[in-house]
Amino acid sequence: RQHKGTFGHTLIMGGSFGKIGAVVLAARAAGRVGSGLVSAYVPKCGYEILQTAVPEVMTEVDNETALQHFNYTTKANVIGIGMGLGTDRETAKGFLEFLKKDPKPKVIDADALNILAKYPEGLEYLPEKVVLTPHPKEFERLAGSWKNDYEKLEKARDFAKKHRCILILKGGHTLITDGLNLYFNSTGNPALATGGSGDVLTGMISGLMAQGYSPLEAALLGVYLHGRAADIAVEKEQCEASFLAVDIEKYLPLAMKELKRRNRHD
Repeated sequence: RQHKGTFGHTLIMGGSFGKIGAVVLAARAAGRVGSGLVSAYVPKCGYEILQTAVPEVMTEVDNETALQHFNYTTKANVIGIGMGLGTDRETAKGFLEFLKKDPKPKVIDADALNILAKYPEGLEYLPEKVVLTPHPKEFERLAGSWKNDYEKLEKARDFAKKHRCILILKGGHTLITDGLNLYFNSTGNPALATGGSGDVLTGMISGLMAQGYSPLEAALLGVYLHGRAADIAVEKEQCEASFLAVDIEKYLPLAMKELKRRNRHD
């Protein structure tokens, strides 16, 4: 018999004073994509926000305005981390220690990537099942600059191979690589060029991994559905300029339903 525990438990870690909304977006997306349980680990200043904005999510807290200790107790399958985290010295120190000691599968995004760019020794502590989701500027900080798109693709593949990770390089045609193969996403449009869009994607991929998808499967499926939700929104009633990150979650069920229908007919 199936129950909420059958569909995995996702933990979203992040947020700092003024940036709790990023965790709200990621946590809601993890639940919307099907994770049976979702928890959040945030600074104390984000507690009431999470409990009000996402009542389905269980919440643990750290320091007052930023994460420092990373001492969660939630029994989660997967951790999505980095959104709104900030890069303060104490946060960075705590994050690197956490990475060293915690082998749980992870999706690493935003400021967690910026901390790794600042302290590259942290890349040695990446767990076995890990997905990194940088946009081009974040990837440049991690891997250095490139002269053209061909060099960018080589850098992406080499980086994924060296660090044994799944790398999602976000952009107009998002690239996913496992260090061997390169995959280019066919969905999405300029509506996704809006603040918070990446937080939603991280929550989605984390939620898919919690349900048992491999890191590569979760990356491919998450990026596809993320883009397809924006496509459906624009096809139906939205205009690209007025699209917000919360709209991805609104149209995600339609994208999931469409994919399910196609699979049934194949």
